[in-house]
Amino acid sequence: MSGPHRLSGIPASHGYAKGPVFGLDAGSKAYAAKGSPTEEARALAIAIEGASEQLAALATQTVGEAADMLEFQLAMLADESLAAPAFALIEDGALADRAWRDALDAEIAGYEASDDEYFRARSADLKDIRQQVLDALVPAGDLSLPPGAILVGDDIAPTRFLSVDWSQGGGIALAKGSSASHVAMLARARGVPMVVGLGPVPSDFDLPVFLDAEHGHVLLGPSDEAEELFHRAAEAFAARRLAAEANSANPASTADGTPVRVLINVADPSDVERIDIATCDGVGLMRTEFLFGKPEGLPDEETQYLAYRKVLEWAAGKPVTIRTVDAGGDKPVPGYTVEEGNPFLGLRGIRLSLARAEIFRVQIRALLRAAVYGNLKIMFPMIAVPEEYTLAAALFAEEAKVLATAGIEYVLPPLGIMVEVPSVAIAPELFADVAFFSIGSNDLTQYVMAAARDNTAVAALNSVHNPAVLRLIASVAAFGQANGIPVSLCGDAGGDPTAIPALLEAGLRDLSVVPAQLALAKAAVAGVTL
Repeated sequence: MSGPHRLSGIPASHGYAKGPVFGLDAGSKAYAAKGSPTEEARALAIAIEGASEQLAALATQTVGEAADMLEFQLAMLADESLAAPAFALIEDGALADRAWRDALDAEIAGYEASDDEYFRARSADLKDIRQQVLDALVPAGDLSLPPGAILVGDDIAPTRFLSVDWSQGGGIALAKGSSASHVAMLARARGVPMVVGLGPVPSDFDLPVFLDAEHGHVLLGPSDEAEELFHRAAEAFAARRLAAEANSANPASTADGTPVRVLINVADPSDVERIDIATCDGVGLMRTEFLFGKPEGLPDEETQYLAYRKVLEWAAGKPVTIRTVDAGGDKPVPGYTVEEGNPFLGLRGIRLSLARAEIFRVQIRALLRAAVYGNLKIMFPMIAVPEEYTLAAALFAEEAKVLATAGIEYVLPPLGIMVEVPSVAIAPELFADVAFFSIGSNDLTQYVMAAARDNTAVAALNSVHNPAVLRLIASVAAFGQANGIPVSLCGDAGGDPTAIPALLEAGLRDLSVVPAQLALAKAAVAGVTL
């Protein structure tokens, strides 16, 4: 295919890239029969072993949530019961590739149809594992990417993303996908340009593709004028990024001198090993879900205490806001979360913690002990009514007494809440006794707009720019300012340069962003006049 063509989608990770198309299904070849069931079984066993070795190698090069995901997939692949149906099909005469695909398809269908949210969420891992073994089983020829290639397809698996050397440039253009997907988060963390929701993207295009992931466009064979505009925009973006990086250690302030604190979001304690604390104002959100959902089970108190302490000591006195476990919804945890029909509107976040108080108390004790080593603040997720905050705060007071009685050193830190349920944003005065508010723009937006943030079909509705969402954010900021309650924002919008002006105009002065967005967020703040 050749000739000018323009596609529009949704920016998932800002940036620009130009390069040849590389189809994500490129290189597929027909499976070669081995001649006997014994040989077919041996071929499948070797492929499973090869896929496991590749996952293990990726895991050694990866940290944080991505490493946890790879470790989980390794554990699934090591479970002999997963492959047993495929080997049974081979004994009945099926070829190894068909046996594996049919067995995994059946397993995936069962997971997707399950009433258990944990199994439904794990279907994505099974799809990834299915492809990993098929890739190892079927000789695919040369799948090496040309330098700066634009990966094109319906979607991309996390392991495929992690296997690419992005230091040579390149980007991702997906027909489907989601800006809230795991791969999108990985892309933002690594600065890889990515656009999703483009609709069918030709993978046989024989001219360079121009990926504008700042505005969400893909240009196939553009005119000379369009190409010139693309290069100007790309150069301007690169210049802004370089200037932002050069000034990343400076405090953020608007063009007219209003100071703005820019903190970082931490998904795993290992994240801080690559960050200079001097470049940020602290941690606005430390997730604790990374400790839960591991194959070895729920974390004990000491494991949690050491993880929290590590980040507090790294912060060297700057504030660290740790969110109590936000399990449920799209974050199921075996042995902890519960089966329910609509997990996003069910027993998740603080609701689940209060329902499973024996597990919550373990986390509370770990947090109280770790608070000795830094400037800790605690926030509760998915608060909807004041009683939830009161009950959670009471548990902290009870566990503080337990530690005091045992002679264990602790500190009771300030306790605040996430503002992500509209009931809190509409009536913040009901929560006047909290220490602080932290707006979770991702969930607040999807609940206000009734548009799931991981659904491409309604992605246009899921926007923090919507006047209804901004009005709620502004009302919370105004209430906080009038009553001396600090208000921050820790959702994806905080790191979006296009959203930052509106957020500052809404009254926010504290933003928390993923580390890769820190410099550009500060630069965006500097461009605002209030």
